[in-house]
Amino acid sequence: MTDTTSRPTACLVLADGTIFYGKGFGATGVTVAELCFNTAMTGYQEIMTDPSYAGQVVTFTFPHVGNVGVNPEDDETGDPVAEGLVVKWDPTEPSNWRAAGPLDEWLKRRGRIGMGDLDTRRLTRAIRQQGAPHVALAHDPDGNFDISDLLAKARGFRGLVGLDLAKDVTCAQSYNWDEMRWAWPEGYTRQTAARHKVVAIDYGAKRNILRCLASAGCDVTVLPATATAEEVMAHDPDGVFLSNGPGDPAATGDYAVPMIREILDKTQLPVFGICLGHQMLALALGAQTVKMNHGHHGANHPVKDVETGKVEITSMNHGFTVDSQTLPTGVMETHVSLFDGSNCGIRMTDRPVFSVQYHPEASPGPMDSYYLFERFADAMDRAKAPA
Repeated sequence: MTDTTSRPTACLVLADGTIFYGKGFGATGVTVAELCFNTAMTGYQEIMTDPSYAGQVVTFTFPHVGNVGVNPEDDETGDPVAEGLVVKWDPTEPSNWRAAGPLDEWLKRRGRIGMGDLDTRRLTRAIRQQGAPHVALAHDPDGNFDISDLLAKARGFRGLVGLDLAKDVTCAQSYNWDEMRWAWPEGYTRQTAARHKVVAIDYGAKRNILRCLASAGCDVTVLPATATAEEVMAHDPDGVFLSNGPGDPAATGDYAVPMIREILDKTQLPVFGICLGHQMLALALGAQTVKMNHGHHGANHPVKDVETGKVEITSMNHGFTVDSQTLPTGVMETHVSLFDGSNCGIRMTDRPVFSVQYHPEASPGPMDSYYLFERFADAMDRAKAPA
């Protein structure tokens, strides 16, 4: 019998030929994706189930991943969407009163590969210096890896540029949402006194965004990413929300931008966008988006509101950004990243149409950015007020 006790059971191969060995957990097999890093100290379950991570393997810079276990309440969608995760240390036994099971078993059930016991600091430096690489991640309990094949797979990955992933993660049909934000001691409660009818376009919507809309007094109807303006207006909404999502915004914009432009041209409805929804709105208004070197992924990103001077601690997850130099007349930049000056928010100067690149629902501040949902609700109140 071959002794495999000292052999690595996971392997990460970068397209430039760099190889990392470590210990595998979760599902076995091979996955190919873009590699990014996330600096958040908490929320690994929410990150793995965030549809915006489609097509990506996530490196966690914080070493204690798995320490609070997993539970069904923290899923942002039905199943993990990120292709896999890479951590410094093996996941620990969960130690949290809300834990319903360990991360390892959760990944096995959900078909996602995990890898530990490698130098994530070195890996993160490589991503920052060289840009988000294409990788092949493999887990084999016997430690048998065909490096040449894994390298070919990594180099064959087409990448996210030009790739529309919203269609892969959007809902298959429309549905209504009335669950509000979690609060002690009740947990999740239902919205029973909604003031506004909102249509939310699902490019990969996180559940907590929908909860925040419900908590702000909205009766939410979620439509697929490919919904037309006619389908949106058939619900007679008071406002339109554009959700987060994965992939290249220019590719998703092929069908999303015409719908948004028609809404803007034919109505005066308030419009609010987050993440990919922010990028969709910017494209519809005439701006452009570009691929970032390694993107923004974390729960500790300072963003400045240029109109008030206020600095918010935000959660970020994006590999593309709006080019603020291409914003047209009548559209102003409202928020900027204090890390690199990139665009983090826009609004029309004469209408209640606005969006942000970051995730106000993720509460890293913890409540620094919730005002954006209230701003959306206030805009709908004003739009419905008698002249």
